[in-house]
Amino acid sequence: MGQEVREPKQERSIEKKNRIVQAGFELFSQVGYYNTNTAEIAKRAGVSTGIVYGYFKDKRDILLDVLEIYVKEAFAPVLNMINNLTAPVNFEDTIARVLDGAINIHKKYANIHEALHSMSHSDEAVNNKFISLEDEITLAIANKFADLGVKKENLTERIHFSMDIVQSFSHEYVYDHHTYIDYDAMRKIVQNTLVALFED
Repeated sequence: MGQEVREPKQERSIEKKNRIVQAGFELFSQVGYYNTNTAEIAKRAGVSTGIVYGYFKDKRDILLDVLEIYVKEAFAPVLNMINNLTAPVNFEDTIARVLDGAINIHKKYANIHEALHSMSHSDEAVNNKFISLEDEITLAIANKFADLGVKKENLTERIHFSMDIVQSFSHEYVYDHHTYIDYDAMRKIVQNTLVALFED
């Protein structure tokens, strides 16, 4: 828009910016990133469009802040579950709950996830955010498993590989709907594969 984007310092300005980000998160989640415009975000936030452009260059700029909320809302439950594990780890139960959590995340945030996933291939900032998230989750789980006495060669690699499988299966289960696939059977295969990676 040509005007300088400012970083709010006063409490009222910070609250206003947070309202814009929250409105963006809600609309991107409900109707999708590409079906939302800045005027709709402004209306949902209860501010003028000019105010929005005072804090953000464009809709994509809002999306980068929305990513922070998405990460917390979507992945906190899974991380909390991992953090509450106790030894000895029941991997069959744990992996079943991780799969349930991942499927629910993909269902709940289908609209925003679709946009973020496609943008991660073409937008460096979005991609870097996802890589940072992957790093954080992988290392958090690796540290927790080590604390619980899980001793497996290449533990970090096993965890990262498992995350790729969970992500891929969740996409398949929620979005793809191939008529020739028995998804209950596929889930059992995924679960057994992941359990075998960690159980002695």
